[in-house]
Amino acid sequence: MESQRTFLFIGLMLVSFLLFQEWNNDYNTPKADPSATTQTLKANSPESDDYVPASSDSGLPASATSAKRSVINITTDVFNVKIDTKGGDIVEADLLQYEETKDSATPYMLLGEFDGKQYFSQSGLIGLNGPDASTEGRPTYHVEQTSYTLTGDELRVPLTFTDSNGISFTKTYIFKQGQYNVGLEYTVDNVTSSPIQVQLYTQVKRTVQEKGSLVDQNYLGAAYGTDADPYEKYSFSDMADKNLNKNTQGGYIAFIQHYFVSAWIPVQEQTNTLYSLITKSNHAIIGAKAEPVNIQPGNVQTLNATYYMGPKDSEVLEALHPDLDLTVDYGWLWFISQPLFVLLKWLHSILGNWGVAIIAITVIVKTLMYPLTKAQYTSMAKMRALQPKMKALKEKYGDDRQKFGQATMEMYKKEKVNPLGGCFPILLQMPIFLALFYVFLESTELRHAEFIFWLTDLSAKDPYYVLPILFGASMFITQKLQPMTITDPMQQKMMTYMPVIFSIFFLWFPSGLVLYWLVSNLISIAQMLYIYRGMEKKGIKVRGD
Repeated sequence: MESQRTFLFIGLMLVSFLLFQEWNNDYNTPKADPSATTQTLKANSPESDDYVPASSDSGLPASATSAKRSVINITTDVFNVKIDTKGGDIVEADLLQYEETKDSATPYMLLGEFDGKQYFSQSGLIGLNGPDASTEGRPTYHVEQTSYTLTGDELRVPLTFTDSNGISFTKTYIFKQGQYNVGLEYTVDNVTSSPIQVQLYTQVKRTVQEKGSLVDQNYLGAAYGTDADPYEKYSFSDMADKNLNKNTQGGYIAFIQHYFVSAWIPVQEQTNTLYSLITKSNHAIIGAKAEPVNIQPGNVQTLNATYYMGPKDSEVLEALHPDLDLTVDYGWLWFISQPLFVLLKWLHSILGNWGVAIIAITVIVKTLMYPLTKAQYTSMAKMRALQPKMKALKEKYGDDRQKFGQATMEMYKKEKVNPLGGCFPILLQMPIFLALFYVFLESTELRHAEFIFWLTDLSAKDPYYVLPILFGASMFITQKLQPMTITDPMQQKMMTYMPVIFSIFFLWFPSGLVLYWLVSNLISIAQMLYIYRGMEKKGIKVRGD
């Protein structure tokens, strides 16, 4: 296979891959289907579109004690959090260790309202006696203070509510120093003379959003894990097509976006029901319902769950749930991406700079792949050296393709040349390239990571487009080192403009990715010169006219 054809092949593979990703996310903008939610959407207060999962409750009123609705402000070393006392939902979460934009003083807002779009974490109690099952709407909790600050290792924020029967409900959020996982405790004190039943639900609500651009291939949507399926994406379009309804031992639900994730992890020793829907106001919801709990008269019982809202840190996520680290989605090549990421982190721990670490991992990968690269360029050179003989065979047999094919195969056999020798190596290299592609896209550590000079954010495009231009120049040099032998005019034009096309295409790519490809090309050029020089010493003509 000709080297120019290999360039075309790489380009087509890359574009095809991105087009496949685009097609895969093409229906992430569904409209709410009222018929899909009519059966499960309960009537809450008129001003609220919050969803309460259907259960066996009879809709008995809870008759909330008088409490003024307010917002609780919570500050820890990693969070600024706001909790609405109506329902006790987390309605805003700022991550203090992460900037909204590079070098800004504003922390990154993970949960909250963004230009009319909502992203909230919700939880409550339904069942026969759950306050969130009331026809009067969700309860408004009472709090002793509206502002809390973490000063030690742990901060507990209690919200209390007492229904008309005197049953006391205490919803407590537990924040810990340096942790992005928040504990949830629901304590129910049944002071009545009859048994009661409650059922804990936890969910995430997010306004349906449009998919990203062709360049932005990061998944935005829901995901879940069960005892049978460790990790399954459930996109906005999936929710519009069918409500999720799965029973599982343990499990989890999550909403995923670029670099960050929020997830509810229910008690793993019990059976939970995972569900989803899209509300009439175009909010996508995914959640988990625990088993109904019967509380005898005079007894107190506590129900628990854990909520994570923070960066995609594989080690932390895996510690919370054995499969939650899969939300760091490396795609179908995860078994290659994961060890490459471990290697990249190790290099950074030694070198102290993510850009230098990217260069180092590129050198390592290219060095390990050198035998394949040598086989590729050697095969290309031998094929090029046979061009005069190929031309003679074509003149000899004319339009008789059968005889021409037989003669060509005999020549390959005689000259000990494999016509596919230049193709197989590139096919083997593509999985590594794609695996690294996902590593750079999914690694939170690369967000706002500095390199040198003007490259202050490897997760963003090059502001001056220097790297894409240098990348195009490296492709042009590679073409010049491998003179064009393609005779088809259309393919010749494609090859001529390929560096320009790729440079334009890479203008919007994260600079860390472009850095990898640029360094890879430069190493390939050096390897090509070395290999060709050795072949020319052996009398093999490599670069013709």
